[in-house]
Amino acid sequence: MSDEPDMAEERREPNEGSPPVFNLPQSLVVTLALLAGIYVIQEYLLDEAARSEFIFTFAFIPLRYGFPLADQDLAWLWSPVTYSLLHGGVEHILFNALWLMAFGAPVVRRIGTVRYVVFWILSAVAAAFFHALLNWNNETLLIGASGVVSALMGAACRFAFPGDRGYDRTHGHLYPRQSILGSFRNRTVVIFTVMWFAGNLLIAFGVQLFGADMGPIAWDAHIGGFLFGFLLFGLFDPVPPSRMPITQP
Repeated sequence: MSDEPDMAEERREPNEGSPPVFNLPQSLVVTLALLAGIYVIQEYLLDEAARSEFIFTFAFIPLRYGFPLADQDLAWLWSPVTYSLLHGGVEHILFNALWLMAFGAPVVRRIGTVRYVVFWILSAVAAAFFHALLNWNNETLLIGASGVVSALMGAACRFAFPGDRGYDRTHGHLYPRQSILGSFRNRTVVIFTVMWFAGNLLIAFGVQLFGADMGPIAWDAHIGGFLFGFLLFGLFDPVPPSRMPITQP
């Protein structure tokens, strides 16, 4: 992949003082607009029958992967990705959008747009099939970007927690990439990871941590996404750790 981020331009960012809330990469803004546009079409422009068909066609359903695949509808080809673009309610899409802005921003700045798109596709697939492993032949529908958001969280743990300074959403992309084992020498990463897994395990045991409007939460897809981002981020990082500038904001 040749989508190299402009590191020279990014190095100037700590001195620019632009408001971090609104300083989002363009490709992330496009993603948020895409998710919002799909949700508007799904909920407000389709009648009930068309909406049900739309969700069924693009949601991930483990039951589709029973063999032989030739006996299944063709949605098994695209649904491991397209499910991540659908949401089940306003609370669901807002929750994912907030976390996407928080953890997607440093990752997109770090790896560039093309790698970000590939990362989204592959992490969506990883999250979906981790979910499918625990729900094989289940006919329930999986929708939402939270598996990809979890992958972005895992990826951010490899570089955006600079020592004892906590999580740096605005300038975190400028710090060296930590090794997988090295990440666990970072106390903040360990605390964040333990709390994140604890929250998802509570959900797995039936503890409702979020609003009822969000419906059942696919904690297993979250874990699959997080592991993908954390373990495989080095494959997407275009700049070797030795070349990464360590610029103090």
